[in-house]
Amino acid sequence: MPLLINGERIDPGRPTGDMIRAYPHLEEKAKLLRSQPARTVEPKGLLYVQQREFAVTTPEDGSGATCLTHCDGSDTEAEVSLIMSSVKSFSDTTGYGRLEVHLVGGFNDDRQLSQKLTNQLLRAFDLQPDDVHLVTFCVTELNDREERDIHFPIIYGIAVNVKTAEIFPATFPEKGPDEDLRSAHVLTGATLTNIYDTKREQLHIGPYFWSPFPHVDFWLEQDDQQILQNLSTSPLAEPPHFVSHIRSTLTFLKDHPFPSCSLFPDRKPRIYKKNEEGLWEQVCSDKI
Repeated sequence: MPLLINGERIDPGRPTGDMIRAYPHLEEKAKLLRSQPARTVEPKGLLYVQQREFAVTTPEDGSGATCLTHCDGSDTEAEVSLIMSSVKSFSDTTGYGRLEVHLVGGFNDDRQLSQKLTNQLLRAFDLQPDDVHLVTFCVTELNDREERDIHFPIIYGIAVNVKTAEIFPATFPEKGPDEDLRSAHVLTGATLTNIYDTKREQLHIGPYFWSPFPHVDFWLEQDDQQILQNLSTSPLAEPPHFVSHIRSTLTFLKDHPFPSCSLFPDRKPRIYKKNEEGLWEQVCSDKI
């Protein structure tokens, strides 16, 4: 079934500029979203989703399921199918309602990678067997600012309040648990991974396995500029913490060349559950 805007099927192959002109309310909504200052989201009650991860959860009142994911174009069609099936798996408990998609991110990068990913996402949602309603479209040119002939994203991160369905720009002082482990999984070629067991309200990390990262010592010896230029798809637009984040991930990969030995000898995930203070706390497998 088709991808819809205001109940009308769209042509996912048409230029996004044409689509924006045809549905000006999308641009107005994008302006409203990007005009909001980014809010700082503290760890209490937070489920942080990294690149190539997704999580599906439901509000306590059972009014609907929400999935948050960070796609990067690695296998968009398969990723969208996985996301859709995961959301629909909650239809028995939350009631089957309208499937809505909110696309936020990217900018007018020099290599047009954001535009390519946007087009891939539109096509992938249009191929789904269910009607999918495009509600928010704050991507590429609608999430772009220019400064001294250099383009930057306006919104770098978003959050969703699953109880109210509010979407807003956000920053996250803490991105755990297991931030370096999860980043290492991505850097070594991970596919999109579900990190959350909604029924048990548990975060499941791993088990992840990889081969020793090639030339890790060489990369750790490079200066910040070399890391930025060679390990980023958009070096001029990265946030300030990008290089330190990559260094930390590379150090983790150096320390754990064989995760089957040092991290997951029992082949079981690292499991976390919120404590009474709303913070993640690791639990033992035999307590699940």
